[in-house]
Amino acid sequence: MNNNGFVSFIGAGPGDIGLIPAKAISRLENADIILYDRLVNPLLLEYCHEHAELIYCGKLPDRHLLRQEVINDLILEHAINGKTVVRLKGGDPGVFGRVGEEIVALEQNQIMYEIIPGITSGIAAPLYAGIPVTHRDISTSFAIVTAHNRHGSSTINWQALAEGVDTIAFYMGIKNLNEITHNLMKFGREPDEPVKIIQWGTLNKQRTLTTTLANAVEQVKEEGISNPAITLVGQVAGLDQGIKSWFERSPLFGKHILLARSTAQPGKIGSQLRDLGAEVFQYPRWSTKEEPFPENLHPNNYSQISFETKDSVQWFFNWIHRLNVDVRHIKASIVSLTKSAEQALIEKGLQEDPSNQDTNVSTLLLGTHPPELERASLTFQSTHTLKPFRQSNQTLKRMLEENRVDYIVFPNARAVSTVVEGLKEIDITPLELSHEVSVVCFGKMSLQAATKCGFTVTHTLEHPETDLFIQWLTSQNKEVHK
Repeated sequence: MNNNGFVSFIGAGPGDIGLIPAKAISRLENADIILYDRLVNPLLLEYCHEHAELIYCGKLPDRHLLRQEVINDLILEHAINGKTVVRLKGGDPGVFGRVGEEIVALEQNQIMYEIIPGITSGIAAPLYAGIPVTHRDISTSFAIVTAHNRHGSSTINWQALAEGVDTIAFYMGIKNLNEITHNLMKFGREPDEPVKIIQWGTLNKQRTLTTTLANAVEQVKEEGISNPAITLVGQVAGLDQGIKSWFERSPLFGKHILLARSTAQPGKIGSQLRDLGAEVFQYPRWSTKEEPFPENLHPNNYSQISFETKDSVQWFFNWIHRLNVDVRHIKASIVSLTKSAEQALIEKGLQEDPSNQDTNVSTLLLGTHPPELERASLTFQSTHTLKPFRQSNQTLKRMLEENRVDYIVFPNARAVSTVVEGLKEIDITPLELSHEVSVVCFGKMSLQAATKCGFTVTHTLEHPETDLFIQWLTSQNKEVHK
């Protein structure tokens, strides 16, 4: 019987995590081993389960943390040991992704595998810059090219490329830009032909430069543009006339936000910020474990029941089902402490009456966090224990290394301590991080907690409201702490 594992080669797309195939997400969620490359968006690692092993393959153009041969051996070793393996690659595995080399050993050892295509950067990056690679009036052919082979030497038929293709996308071509522009002009392309350089395409730090074949080398040097970048050559590259693309015109384009979490459910504020163009890292993820039902409590012993989370609502209904109590016979008034709890109660058919909230009556508080201020009339019952995913710290480390955190947002005081613990694991202090990012607090309680832990707070909202934060954020200069 073959007890070998299974390998999924996944194209992670060009950077925007929303572009990864839906099929790939389920593979990431169930993988035992994930080997990922440098150009994979670290936020994709947040899909993995808490016991997954993450292996950074981190290849650079002139320096490899793991040589290709070692990567091949690791994939094979883990698959032979019965593991479910994901090989996560930027872009598409079949476009300069070396998937052909990595499947050879699997074929030889009869290891089952699949290849899940991804969106390649040569098409996606131009589209995020507002440029289609084909156009029925000026571009009916398109080529993707790498300017060097594995030995670093060019194998391009420059004459055929220059004369036979309307639009050309060069991958990682900045280092060889002088060679590219020289040879294209040498074999007939006009010096004033448009060129679009797209650095970090589809990511929130995308930069674009519109130039010409004759001026590209000098302008790239002046602008300080480097790889990873797509160099697009052809008449389509000038279609936008240098105007900012739909992507770069988003209200919060260029904003990288770490949104600290204290609950298992990610807040709606994250999706609101993403819809406005920000890149959002909701940190950390939490695993939840349901607490056993109490033996000495009964819901009808209280005048008021307060719910802290969505999970606490479900726990409550499981509890009363076990007690054989009909929810219609619950005499206590219902109070939600968060939006997620409020929505969960509505879905269960319970509508709270804010006028019934009373801090003086006997209250049962259901949630994950004991109240900061105790009172005689309040009983706290833990419904779930929370445990942060340690993998989120690896994601945090990568995001900070890539300068992809401009703001840390503390929606409440509890979120502060969790971030501090994560920073300890990657050997960064709150004060050090405060020199690099802006720290924003939703109210006085989170301000006090952040200051006590050593953060230098940039801004505190007078009222902890999402709309106020978005208004403040849009008023900030695009380049903050860069």
